[in-house]
Amino acid sequence: MSFRDIPISENQPRYEQLWAPWRLGYIQGDAGAEAPRAEPSWLQGADHDCFICLDAATPADDRRNLVVGRGGQSIVILNRYPYNNGHLLVAPLAHKGRIDQLTTEEHVELMQTLAKLVKALEERMRAEGFNVGLNLGKIAGAGLPGHLHWHIVPRWSGDTNFMPVFAGARVIPQALDALWELLSDAL
Repeated sequence: MSFRDIPISENQPRYEQLWAPWRLGYIQGDAGAEAPRAEPSWLQGADHDCFICLDAATPADDRRNLVVGRGGQSIVILNRYPYNNGHLLVAPLAHKGRIDQLTTEEHVELMQTLAKLVKALEERMRAEGFNVGLNLGKIAGAGLPGHLHWHIVPRWSGDTNFMPVFAGARVIPQALDALWELLSDAL
């Protein structure tokens, strides 16, 4: 007898398994045995507890850190815990938590990078729309309030289905490593 053969009462939901191996890092707090990391070359004003600052300081670890692109003033990182397939973070290299702290050069490069990424996601992933947003301050939902970062979330017709509504689950169909391969040369 398998678990599928066990009778389920009307009040007891049946559960299906979803394959999401990248979630293990989230559950374990990214713990586990890993290869040695590159020694950071911290930028001036970097916060040593900020993952974006660490990613900016370790270009030799770009693939491991899911950095898909760098500019003179910006960095693009795959979101480790994406809302949707292709979810990216676009941030200034400098540790700045407010828009009014950005230089004109940073503003321009960040906006040009966002535009370039929208085009790349349309071409490479056939995205049909986007949510692009910036959470300013912890109260507004910023998980890392000290380092500005824009979210780019690709959207497709029908990407909201019964899973989040009835099952309280989202399905991300692509591994982060495969997404890194797809987007790393776009910038």
